[in-house]
Amino acid sequence: MRIEIPPIPAADRTPLVESLLEILDLQQQRLQQLEETVQQLRDEIALLKGQNPRPTIAPSRLEAPPPPPRTPGGQRPGSAKRPKNAELAIAEEHFLDVPDPPPGSACKGYEPFVVQDLEIKARATRYWRQRLRTPDGRTLLAPLPGGLRPGCHFGPGLIAYLLHQHHHCGVTQPLLLEQLRELGIDISAGQVHRLLTESVEAFHAEKAELLPMGLRVSSYIGADDTAARHQGRNGYCTAIGNDLFASFESTDSKSRINFLKVLRGTSPTYVINAAAQAYWEHQGLSQESRQQLGAGPSFFADEASWQARLRELGLEAERPVRIATEGALLGGLIEHGVAPGLVVLSDGAGQFDVLVHASCWVHAERPLARLVPYGEAHRQAIELVRSQVWELYQDLKLYQQRPDRGGAEALRYRFDFLVGQQTGFPSVNQVLREMRAHRADLLRVLERPEVPLHNNGMERDIREYVKKRKVSGGTRSAAGRRCRDTFTSLKKTCRKLGVSFWSYLQDRLRGLGKVPRLSELIGQRAAEKSAGPAEAVFA
Repeated sequence: MRIEIPPIPAADRTPLVESLLEILDLQQQRLQQLEETVQQLRDEIALLKGQNPRPTIAPSRLEAPPPPPRTPGGQRPGSAKRPKNAELAIAEEHFLDVPDPPPGSACKGYEPFVVQDLEIKARATRYWRQRLRTPDGRTLLAPLPGGLRPGCHFGPGLIAYLLHQHHHCGVTQPLLLEQLRELGIDISAGQVHRLLTESVEAFHAEKAELLPMGLRVSSYIGADDTAARHQGRNGYCTAIGNDLFASFESTDSKSRINFLKVLRGTSPTYVINAAAQAYWEHQGLSQESRQQLGAGPSFFADEASWQARLRELGLEAERPVRIATEGALLGGLIEHGVAPGLVVLSDGAGQFDVLVHASCWVHAERPLARLVPYGEAHRQAIELVRSQVWELYQDLKLYQQRPDRGGAEALRYRFDFLVGQQTGFPSVNQVLREMRAHRADLLRVLERPEVPLHNNGMERDIREYVKKRKVSGGTRSAAGRRCRDTFTSLKKTCRKLGVSFWSYLQDRLRGLGKVPRLSELIGQRAAEKSAGPAEAVFA
């Protein structure tokens, strides 16, 4: 339902008219929400009836990259031919002769023709292990070859295939079971589950190294979260990373306390230091509570000791306890080496507003795109503000390439002009007020040009969980939940580092030692980036 309101001259916009327009605007937005809810219910009913729901048509990209310039008379970009088969390892070579050649024919050499094929077949190997009895009565059994799991009747190639298909290609366990049986593998559903979730502590240990190393060598991280059901209850998965690494952690909450615990890792500590005191003061914790917390011990090794300290001081109200806990966790992060100037880039969710926060421009503009205009003047106001937002966005991108103090001041002035204007439409003004409230976060790029203007990278990473949730639902066991976090983190990190996930699995399961540890590669790539030309940063 769309209401078309005729243009109202400025002279007729009395306070009463403005109030009525605001009421109409709020009603229009509410109607839009109700229409979307009704459509969702219609789609669910259609699915229950075995019918197709209304198709979802994706919107056009906000920021389509311009095509690379084409030289006159040259080929279009991307059409350059690469040498075919240049990097192939030839396993076999066969020389084929022409059958029954005519008499007197002369050989002019051989023309190569390469055929690529894939061979997937079951192979069972029986090892006859010698058993000896020593003179002193002991029994010795010949060891199995390296690369085999003790007590496991399945080889590293099959285990790597299972892990790759399940965590990289998204193949479910029932389909994997069916596939392996069709290939001639004698295996049960329980064995498939155990191969995917058990005896993978080495992978868990390597995943645990990613986040600490990433925090140590990065000037910024992105953060996002999504729903991740576990044992039939709602849960959340938090994704942290940048262009060097990705780390996923599934928990039961998505609060700021949870985010700080995820940043710290498996052993969060609570420390009262200058960072904690500054956070408490910024969040409005009473001076009395700050003095009480600062008067006693300053280090707490676990949550139990921290909670005991809060009870000892008589802090029981929800808000003081929450703020005190957040500050102590933040102090623990700083104490363990996390830089106070680390930028956390997010979509604007409050739980990620710690350390130095930066907001995503795409999410800041999105409420404007969702507004439903109720008249031509309203539509023009929305389009005008959106065009101003994206013009400023493009100039901020240019500033990232060549930052300078004069340009930073000019961009700040343009931002203030943008968010300070009054359009005459309450819904548009409300979006501008929200942007004005997050001025420092949206303009973080002026101080830190290396920080992206959007959080699309983490949204692409966490989409992995969205796909898994749609295909397989939630996890049932703690081991399955942990393995999903671990192998998604390792796979995404391999992709960002240019490492083949299949080669990585083969290397780790066979014990080849040819692929360096991913944390070492993160450190090497960070050192290579920092060795480049330094960019000027202005406060």
